[in-house]
Amino acid sequence: MLHRPRKITRTLLCCGAALVAVPEIASAADPTGDWMVADKVATIRVAECNGAMWGVVAWEKTPGGRDVNNPDAAKQSRPTLGMPILIDMKKKPGVDQWEGQVYNAKDGKSYQSTIKPVGADQLEIQGCVLGFLCGGETWTRVGPPIPSSPANSMAKAKGSSTRTTGLPGQPASAHATTGSAGQKTAAGRKTSASGDVVGDICLLPDVTRFSH
Repeated sequence: MLHRPRKITRTLLCCGAALVAVPEIASAADPTGDWMVADKVATIRVAECNGAMWGVVAWEKTPGGRDVNNPDAAKQSRPTLGMPILIDMKKKPGVDQWEGQVYNAKDGKSYQSTIKPVGADQLEIQGCVLGFLCGGETWTRVGPPIPSSPANSMAKAKGSSTRTTGLPGQPASAHATTGSAGQKTAAGRKTSASGDVVGDICLLPDVTRFSH
């Protein structure tokens, strides 16, 4: 009877040490990386450019798409590959959510929207028309987070990439966080050996025009 308290104390101390040894779970979610949209027709690459989140089309199931529904006639012939979808999204104070514009190529309109990581592998997109008629969908991660991209200095830095395997039928992505390496395409972009022509989205003209 006299020895039980000591045994209980030793047990509690061991349990406490085990709890202390458990690695601390990351407190902040990361929306950057490559995400497969709900209907699996495209992936969106999300990166931080000058303090805001931007997302562009990084892969499309049917190559050669054009922004035919854009109300601006001058943009109706632009390729959908590399086209901004998430635009200038700023972090909301106190929560892991970012708010800005989402461009819907199906109707050529932009909507006020929020993005919110759910765990490590899902991203919720919520958009509203004039504050109502809200809807959304969930994207699935297919590429790892992308380190923060400061602005203009990236073009002068040495290229680096992290290779990731996409879903079946989707080329592997090369995440160039300090400029993409490879040969230039006819459009002036660079392509890696994996076939990635988007690379660092912070260097794309449609992003730099607004984020710098």
